[in-house]
Amino acid sequence: MDQLLISPAPHLHSKDSTRRLMRDVIIALIPSVLVSISFAGLEALLVLSVSVATCVSVEFLITRFLMRRKTTLGDLSAVVTGVILALNLPASSPWWMVLIGAVIAIGVAKMTFGGLGHNLFNPALVGRVFLLISFPVQMTNWTVKNGFFSFGYKTADAVSGATPLGIIKEGLASGMTMEQISELHDFSYLEMLFGKIGGSLGEASALAILAGLVYLLARKVIRPHIPVSVILSAFIFSGVLWLTDPLHYADPVLQLLSGGLLFGAVFMATDYVTSPMSAAGMVIYGVGIGVITILIRVFGSYPEGVSFAILFMNAIVPLLNTYFKPKAYKKEVSRG
Repeated sequence: MDQLLISPAPHLHSKDSTRRLMRDVIIALIPSVLVSISFAGLEALLVLSVSVATCVSVEFLITRFLMRRKTTLGDLSAVVTGVILALNLPASSPWWMVLIGAVIAIGVAKMTFGGLGHNLFNPALVGRVFLLISFPVQMTNWTVKNGFFSFGYKTADAVSGATPLGIIKEGLASGMTMEQISELHDFSYLEMLFGKIGGSLGEASALAILAGLVYLLARKVIRPHIPVSVILSAFIFSGVLWLTDPLHYADPVLQLLSGGLLFGAVFMATDYVTSPMSAAGMVIYGVGIGVITILIRVFGSYPEGVSFAILFMNAIVPLLNTYFKPKAYKKEVSRG
C-alpha cells in the first residue's frame, strides 16, 4: 500500500502517494545539497553519501530480516531521512559518526515504532540530537576545507568558521555587548542569504532553503501554516527581546538567517507523521517551535535550539490532534 493517509476517517482519495511526496521533498532539498557541496566539496559529498547509504541499508535489513515483510525502500522516506540528517551535520563529521547517527535515526527513531507513519519523533532530528549529546566536540567542529566554488570567501586551505549564534553566545557570556560583537565580526545578511556561513551543511544558504519552500508550497506537498508560524513567532519574539535590550539580544533578522531555524521550519517541522493534522494545531505547533527555539538560543546553554524545539513539540502533537481535529467532510441533503 503506497497511499499516505494524513487525517482521521473519513478519508478522501487522491493521487498523492508516499513516493510522490518524498520525491518532491528530495527535489526541494536539491538547492541546499548543491550549495553545501559547492562550499564544502568532497567532505559534504562524503557525509551525504554515508548518511543516505546507511539509512537505506538499515531500513532494508530491518524490514527484510527482522520484521520479515516487504521492503519499504520504494517510498523513498529513508532517502529523505538520510539527506536531512546529513544536512544537519557539520562538513567535518567523520564517516563513522554519520553512520551511527543514521542507524539511530532509522533503527531507533523510525523502525522501532513500526516504520513510516508510526514514529512519534522526526527520525533525522533524533539522530542529530543523539550525535550532539554523544559527540559534542565533533558536532561543533565547523572547520571546512575549500569546496568546488569558494566565491572569494576562502583564501586558505581550510577555514574554521564558528557559527554566528556561537559567536554571539560566547561574546555575551564574556560580558560583551551586541555592538562590540558586531564590530569584531561582520555578520553580513547578504552572505547568510546567498553564501557560506559557519554551521551545518543545510545552513549554508537561506536562499536555497527558501527555494525549496516555494517548490513544496507550489506542489502542495506542505501547507504554509507550520513554516509561516515558526518563522513569524521566532521573528516577533526575538524582535520584542531586541527592542527591549538591543545591547544584549540579537536582532530578529539575524535570528532568522543564522542557524537552522529556516531549514527546520521548512523540512523538519513539516513532516507529515510528526506534525498536527488540523490548521489550528499546525499554528500552535509552529508557534511553540519558534518561541522555544529563541528561548533556548537566548537563555539556554546551547547557541542553537531548533532541533530540541521540534522534538519537544513532536511530543505534543498527539495532544494537539486530540483537541484540534480537522473538520469532518459533510454532504448537504436537501429536505424535500
